[in-house]
Amino acid sequence: MIFVDACFNKPTPYTPVWMMRQAGRYLPEYMAVREEAGDFLSLCKDPEKAAEVTLQPIDIIGVDAAILFSDILVIPLEMGMDLKFEKGEGPVFSDPIRTKEDLKRLKPDAHERLTYVYDTIRIIKERLADDKALIGFTGAPWTLITYMIEGRGTKTYNIVKKLIYTEPELVHALLREVTEVVKLYLEKQIEAGVDVVQIFDSWAAALEKPKYFEFSWNYMKEVASYIKKKYPHIPIIMFPKGIGAYLDEIDGDFDVFGVDWGTPMALAKEKLGDRYVLQGNMEPCRLYSKEATKECVESLYETMQNRGHIFNLGHGILPDVPVENAKYFVSLVHEITKEK
Repeated sequence: MIFVDACFNKPTPYTPVWMMRQAGRYLPEYMAVREEAGDFLSLCKDPEKAAEVTLQPIDIIGVDAAILFSDILVIPLEMGMDLKFEKGEGPVFSDPIRTKEDLKRLKPDAHERLTYVYDTIRIIKERLADDKALIGFTGAPWTLITYMIEGRGTKTYNIVKKLIYTEPELVHALLREVTEVVKLYLEKQIEAGVDVVQIFDSWAAALEKPKYFEFSWNYMKEVASYIKKKYPHIPIIMFPKGIGAYLDEIDGDFDVFGVDWGTPMALAKEKLGDRYVLQGNMEPCRLYSKEATKECVESLYETMQNRGHIFNLGHGILPDVPVENAKYFVSLVHEITKEK
């Protein structure tokens, strides 16, 4: 597979490309399936429909890898927390974790109850072309526990950060429990058939540097080492968003580092390009303009042509991006990197 080869920095006939959130609201076909499912969580739990929307970007946009359609919060959901997706608010937990007593409510065998995810993977692999990769994923332990403690998305992170500075042992206890589930969840995804795994740390930028490494990166590294030791043939992509200032201290047993759009690719190349393949990092809003897209694709190619690279956005595709522009991005990457 070209995508897997690129993750391992092997020669490829062109630079592969995919987009975070590529199975999503910008596609009318996705919206039709979601309406049939009834709501977002029902779609995640319906293997047939989840497989269908996973495969749509392969057929419609022409990307080189499918990413499993699911949500990072199925982990705390199956650990026993009450999750609802509320219109205009996003995910909400009615029973956040705030005390040591609350920890006792969590079920450590959540990975065993995520069977709908593994069933989705099996259906996708039956239908996915042999030359296309399937990416499995999880949220990083830090991002997951942020939701679990805050109870919803947040701009200040004040509840979880208060605990970091006042009750760090409680936060570490929760991180350890979630980390064990994440390891086993990724392992089950691999056994079901995914070709690559990505760990999303969406809330990485919430922490100052020393706390980031203590409460997030070290746990991500632990997950990556566990998977790499057992499944060395499976590429691991790490995507911590917003930590461009911390790149000097990034290390670990993984293959690809996802670069967010706020981090200059030249900087990431300087700091990490000799050790890891880099993924990214076009600003998603460039997709509103074909001219802006072309300018960035050419610039990224010039920056990365002598280093391992996978084209992607520097965060997820936005819901109102024209489908035609997403197709243009993918075909342009293939065209430019084949030519040169």
